[in-house]
Amino acid sequence: MKSWKLRGNRDIKTASEFSIARVIDEVKTNLNPKDERPIIPLSIGDPSIFPCFRTTQVAEDALVAALRSANFNGYAPKGGLLQAKRSLAEFLSCNLPYKLSPDDVYVTLGAKQAIDIVLSALRRPGANILLPRPGYPAYEALSVVNQLEVRHFDLVQEKDWEVDLNGVETIADDRTVAMVIINPGNPCGNVYTRDHLQKIAETARKLGILVVADEAYAHLTYGSNPFVPMGVFGSIAPVLTLGSLSKRWMVPGWRIGWITRSDPDGILEEQGIVECIKRSLNTNTEAATFIQAALPQILETTKTDAFFTKTVNILKEDADVCYEQLKEIPCFTCLQKPQGSLFLMVKLDLTLLQGINNDMEFCSKLAKEESVILLPGFVLRMKDWVRVTFGIEPSALEEGLARIKAFCLRYAAK
Repeated sequence: MKSWKLRGNRDIKTASEFSIARVIDEVKTNLNPKDERPIIPLSIGDPSIFPCFRTTQVAEDALVAALRSANFNGYAPKGGLLQAKRSLAEFLSCNLPYKLSPDDVYVTLGAKQAIDIVLSALRRPGANILLPRPGYPAYEALSVVNQLEVRHFDLVQEKDWEVDLNGVETIADDRTVAMVIINPGNPCGNVYTRDHLQKIAETARKLGILVVADEAYAHLTYGSNPFVPMGVFGSIAPVLTLGSLSKRWMVPGWRIGWITRSDPDGILEEQGIVECIKRSLNTNTEAATFIQAALPQILETTKTDAFFTKTVNILKEDADVCYEQLKEIPCFTCLQKPQGSLFLMVKLDLTLLQGINNDMEFCSKLAKEESVILLPGFVLRMKDWVRVTFGIEPSALEEGLARIKAFCLRYAAK
């Protein structure tokens, strides 16, 4: 009998364990087709499917104009069209103490490709990377694919999900290359203060590592802490910031993101990271040319006082409703009121529920009996927690929360 030499990639199989989409699909297999009520998705951050979060007319017109011009049907240069890089540099410099140049900006096929490119640029034998717990699972999955050892530092719930900086220093060693922060927070809905961000930068400098700052939800804030870009502290430690059009403009399907470097001292260039990013871009697919061409008009002419204010006001209302109503359900504990992004984390007190043994079982039964989808916390490295997404139509959120409450009362321990 022939002995075949081909084998599936074990790293891909391991990486898929950290897939939000895979876990949500598994939860959805429990949906009851006989339940005629609408399915309420409180599991994934895609507000674009709801009319109240439709993107701006300016963005749509810019995209159509770029497409109809017939000037942007070919391949885009690796790293992005010059006009896209220039407009991003100008737009993102507004909140920084120095100006970014187009050379500091790399356009990517969404923020997830930006993560992959940065991790591939940092890869070297024996290297490790520090990731937040809880965090965004794509970092862990793509670290596995890029053969970077993952080490987790905790976010402290009692301190508004701040980074445990002592813990960071404990787990770092001479093979640590970077730490990742997500601000505004996914999955916790936290927003870091300027003081805390500076301490993060000082810790990174002490350890001799760079900061990868995921700012996909930049400016989607509605609490007491204003959004401060990590790049402000690029003179303390080098920063690679990842962002995208997806969340602020509510167009995740457009798949356009970016990497920017805030590194006035040129450390990333000196250490060869910039060259590695460029080479990684050369082996990757570029973002659609016509969407890149629309970027200058989208960034320069969007009326922030209308679209963004409306978006933030809806999210604030949704966040308040979600927090107040979940707080009334006894089996949910450790609630922290969200200040930004689209999410909050809730701990399950399983002693107050009968017939439910873990977070996956909770979400599976909820889907089956109430047609509400939540994300089990285990995929975020938070066993027996759940992530709730509140970036949906307010009326749908109210209905979903009412169903969750009815479910929890039904399973309440006698």
